[in-house]
Order: sequence, then structure tokens, then C-alpha cells
Amino acid sequence: MQCTRPEQGWLSAVPFLISSKASSESHSKVTERKLLHQSYISDPIVLLNKFFLLLSYNCVGLIRQVTVGVDDHKSMMEVALIPNMDPVNIALGSSEKANPINSVKPRKKTMTSVYLKFFETAADGKSRRCKFCGQSYSIATATGNLGRHLANRHPGYDKSGDSVSNTVTQPTVVVKKSQPQGKANQVDYDHLNWLLIRWLVIASLPPSTLEEKWLANSFKFLNSSIQLWPSEKYRSVLDEVFRSMREEVKAFLEQVSSKFSITVDFWTSFEQIFYMSVTCQWIDENWCFQKVLLDICRIPYPCGSAEIYHALVKVLKMYNIENRVLSCTHDNSQSAVHACHTLKEDLDAQKVGPFCYIPCAARTLSLIIDDGLRSTKSIISKIREFIIELNASSEMSEDFIQMSTAFQEGTWKFPLDVSARWSGNYQMLDIVRKTGKSMDAVIRKYEEALGSRMMLNSTEKSVVGIVHQYLEPFYKTTNNICTSKVPTVGLVLFFMDHISETIASCRESRHSPDWLKSSAEEMAKKARTYINQVCNIFTYMTAILDPRIKGELIPESLNQDNFLEEARTHFTRNYSTTHFSSMSSGYSAQEIEDGGVSFAEEIARKKRRASMSSGTDELTQYLLEAPAPIPTDVLEWWKVNSTRYPRLSVMARDFLAVQATSVVPEELFCGKGDEINKQRFCMSHESTQAILCIKAWVQFGIKFKFKSTEIDYERLMELAAAAATDNSTANSDKKPKL
Repeated sequence: MQCTRPEQGWLSAVPFLISSKASSESHSKVTERKLLHQSYISDPIVLLNKFFLLLSYNCVGLIRQVTVGVDDHKSMMEVALIPNMDPVNIALGSSEKANPINSVKPRKKTMTSVYLKFFETAADGKSRRCKFCGQSYSIATATGNLGRHLANRHPGYDKSGDSVSNTVTQPTVVVKKSQPQGKANQVDYDHLNWLLIRWLVIASLPPSTLEEKWLANSFKFLNSSIQLWPSEKYRSVLDEVFRSMREEVKAFLEQVSSKFSITVDFWTSFEQIFYMSVTCQWIDENWCFQKVLLDICRIPYPCGSAEIYHALVKVLKMYNIENRVLSCTHDNSQSAVHACHTLKEDLDAQKVGPFCYIPCAARTLSLIIDDGLRSTKSIISKIREFIIELNASSEMSEDFIQMSTAFQEGTWKFPLDVSARWSGNYQMLDIVRKTGKSMDAVIRKYEEALGSRMMLNSTEKSVVGIVHQYLEPFYKTTNNICTSKVPTVGLVLFFMDHISETIASCRESRHSPDWLKSSAEEMAKKARTYINQVCNIFTYMTAILDPRIKGELIPESLNQDNFLEEARTHFTRNYSTTHFSSMSSGYSAQEIEDGGVSFAEEIARKKRRASMSSGTDELTQYLLEAPAPIPTDVLEWWKVNSTRYPRLSVMARDFLAVQATSVVPEELFCGKGDEINKQRFCMSHESTQAILCIKAWVQFGIKFKFKSTEIDYERLMELAAAAATDNSTANSDKKPKL
């Protein structure tokens, strides 16, 4: 169960600035920057700091070159955004177009009258150094080279030169005070602010992050001319981007031909605000599973079923899908159950089609496992403390690896999972079960640092062994659910039935200790409650449409005699009347005359139709075939067999999209969920909805938009790279002879 980080596409701008500066720096500095970039590319905070550090190196002149470009490039404003972008509201393109840098050339003057005051002689007496950026030139460098350096790298030097310090230990940023150039610099910083908007979204950070005093001081230290938007503007821009992208999602859903399944999940922030996320799932015409977040809703006090119901209905109406929703999977809370029940009553009264709500199997399974771990929680806490010490000490972990190899107790890769979720808890049991000797040896060797409290006695080790063996099927089940491409309702019911059998075996076994039987009793109650909630005709139809399950592997509690007839009636009423020319008639006369179909093939088609008729309908024919192997890709199976079952495949597309869990299983069972919870918990109310929705929509593939206009970040970065390359070439051509 691996946890992935969100993509950081815009951060690729960092190497562009590196390349544009490389031609004027020493080889060692360039190498150092590249190594830093490669080392910290995965950390957006570090990259942001590096980005502004590069701004300070390049100063306003280089930023202006990257943004405005050279004579043969359009301005970055014109190419980064679609032409009809509103320049006033986004503060981009609102300035006048600056003249090309190369056209601004000061009149040639003598060395002593103009250029010398912008350079200082180095201590060795062999070179002169620019007071703006520290660039060194030979003492014999021609006057023209120094003038070109000032014109190209520091435009406006002739108006700001008097304020330049006589030392270059810290580069000084020079800002042109003329109005046109001031506007050009404003464009630069507006682009920077748009990059920061993207960063806030990717990192799930609130706009208030940029108000932090030390962060703002760091910006000013690196470049005193940097002008960040006020937090109110960041929020207003994010709200507008949210509205624009929501319209795109709405338009996208209108093109979907199948029905939708929705899931709802809940959490409480540090401000004690109760939130509900609403996610929509469906299977497209190419038999690919699709999922998109619809909204993050604040549930007002008292956060009961009525408030949840009204918020849910508002979201469905916003996207105009209230008549196309087939099911809702909730988080098992009583408030959610009552809200879904009210929604079902409304939809049934409107006679828009069948609707069902089902509990989350993953949350049920998590509660069942917690009961199984109840007797070992104190032991697991002790083991976790030891593993945390191992992860923190390279010397200790190396000793553990060597000892486990010597005792033939397996190979372990650090850091080990110490999360408080199921994956971490099970690994704590697994370590004691498999590496008891190595663990004891390390504790004895480092007893002074660890203390004897971490040493497990024989009784504790015995308890760990019993619980580890008992919960092993649970661990395998969660692994299968997490790694399944599409964990269908049928597959999850199949696993839950196996879990129920495992619990029953423990309760009935004479060898099970009383404390374990007591835990199994509590586990059995939760399993029965779940089975009772999902035992209905709706989940039966969803299960049998999984070609791996059908009727043979369906749980006995769900396999009732009348369910099959009800499923047949639903299929006949809602799907079998659909006309498909490929199955409802034979080949056309024109096809036969043209020689496209042989006589033998026509006879074969007639026999297939007769066989289908004798089978009453496609559902009967489908159920008569043996189930597919468990490893089968369900969606791929239906994609291949949809021509054999054209009507039933339409029903399968609708029902197989029904979710067995309200949350992604790996977020609940592994450490990935800890990171998500931290983000949700720490976000302030003013930005939670916009930030989380925009991030999800970008990951889904919706373009980043402002007032229905696309912000083309990729194009922005491509042109920045091209401008940086041109600037680097120009600087090489003009490099003075030493």
C-alpha cells in the first residue's frame, strides 16, 4: 500500500532560472545549485525558498528578461494566458508593453565618466566586480563589454547608480523608477503570485501561509521589490478559480451517459467545523472507472441528519444530477444513515428510478479489527516505542538488520511503518512474531538508552503470537481491497463473508483463549450489523453483475430466492427494451449483397439469437456461464463481452460503479490517511472548500481556470525555458575576452 505525493508540475521553473544564470557564474556554484535542485525537488517548501533565492541572484533584470523576453519573443503575459483573459481582475497584462531590452542603450561615454562607478576593483588588482550582481571581469576588459553588461543585466542602472553600495557582499536589487518599467516589474510579480496560487493548491495550504511574518521578511531579504498580493486577493482569486472550474466539472458530468454513484465522508477541523465531502463515481463508455470530487460542504450546527440531507441535496442540484444518482455510500454514522433515508424517500416519491444507500465496508472492517486488537493495545504501544527508536538511530537499525540476518529472521527495510493505523499496528505484531531474538538482542545492547521497559516477557510474546495468527486473514483482506483496481460491492461482500467465517471459527474453537473469544464476540456483532444493512435486492444485483462472483460466490445471507426474480424484473423493465441493431436483427441485405457476410455466418447468427431466446434473456444467459477467475479485471471483462450482452452491459456499467466504501481503503488502513487528516484538520474554513476542490479537480484533469479562461502553466514554463535559453546564448555571445 504505497502513498503518493501530489504532482508538482510548476516547480520545474527552478531549473530554468538556473540555466539562465549559469553562463555568468563559476562552475562550482552552478554545480552546487544543480545538486541542491536534484536533492530537494520533492519538497515544495524547499523549492519555494530556492526559487526566491534564484530571484535574488538574477535580480530584477533577469526576471524582466524571462518575462518580457527578447525581440523575437512575445511577452510572457501574452503567451501564458489565453488572449481573452481579463487583465484587470487577475492583475496580469495590465501594464504597458516594455521596450525590448537591447533597444535601451546608453550613449557611449568615457570609462571614467560613466561605467567605473558601477564597478569596483578586486583586492588582487586583476579584475573589476559589478556592484549590482558581483560579476567579475578582467581589469583589461573593454569599455563596451562593461556597458553591454550594465544595459543587458541591469537596465536603468544610469538612473539608480548613485544609490549603489560600494560593497557587493550582498547583492542589491535596483528597481527602475520610471512608470513604464515599474509596470513591467509589476507584471513579473503578478506571474510570481500566480505560481504561488498553484503552490498553495498543490500543497493544500491556506492563503494565510503567505502572511507569515518571517516568510514575508525572507522574500524582502531576497528581493526588496517583490510585491505579494494581500491575502484577501489570494482568497478572492481562489474563489473565482473554484467557481470557474466547478462549471467545467458540471459541463463534463452533463456529457456522461451512465448513472452515478456518490460517496460521502465527514471530518471535523481544528476550528471544530464539521465538513462533508461528496464524491461522484461512474464507468465511462470505454469501461474506465472515473471519480471526481463534487464539493466540500460545511455542515452547520447541530450537524444532524437534517443538515446533512439539505447540504447533500444542494450539491446534487448544483450539478443537476439528482435524477441520475443510483446509490450513496455513507460512513456508517446514524446521522448519515437518516439523511440518506430521507433522500431515498424523496427520490422514490419522484419515481426517478431505484436508489439505495449502503454502509462503508472499510470503516466496518476497521472497527472489527480494532476489537480484535483490544487485548494487545498496550503491548503494541510498547513495541511502537521501540521501533521509533530504531527508525531514529542509524546505528541501532544497522545492528537490528545484522542481527535479524544472523538469526535468519528475515530482511527489514527502514524506516518501518509506525503509523497508528492498521498497517502499522499489524507490522508491530509482525516484528515481534518474526524477529523476537533480534529485538531482544538490540534492547540488551542498548539497555542504557532504551531501558528494560521495552523488553517483552513470555506472556506478552504469546499474546502477540495468538493475535498475529488470528488477524492474518484480516491483513490479507485489507491488502486485497486496497490493491484491487475496482473493489466492487460483490468482491467486498465476498471478503466480508470470509471475515465472518473467520470470526465464527475463533468463537467455536476450543483452543481459543477466553479473552480472544470475548473480542471475537464483539467483532461478530459488528459483522452481523453490516450484513443486515447490505442484505437487499440492490446489492444483490450489484454483486451478481461482477463476473467473478455471480451467484456461486455470493454470501448465503444475500442469496435469497426472490432476489433473482426481482433482479430479472428490474432488468426487463429498465434495460432489455433498449434497441441494439447488432443483436435485434440480422445482417442487412446490402451487407449480404456486398459479400461482407457469408451465408454460413448468417446461419450462425440466427442460431445465436435462437439460443438467446431459449435462455429467456441476457441475464439468464450470463448467469448460466461459470464465474471468471478472481484475478480477472472486471471492467476489461465487460469491455470484451459487451457485444455478447449489449443490454446487460449497460446495466453493469450503472451498478458496478456503486461503491462498497465511502473512503479510499488505503487512506483508512495505511499511513497515507494520516497526511490527509493533517491537511484537513489544519485548514481554516475560509480556504478549505476552494483549496481541496481545486486540487482534486486539477488531479482529475480539469484545467486551472480563472473566469472561464485557462491559466496555461505548462506553456508558461515552456516559454520561460525558451527565454532563459535565449538569454543564456546572448550572454555567451557577449562574454568579454579575458
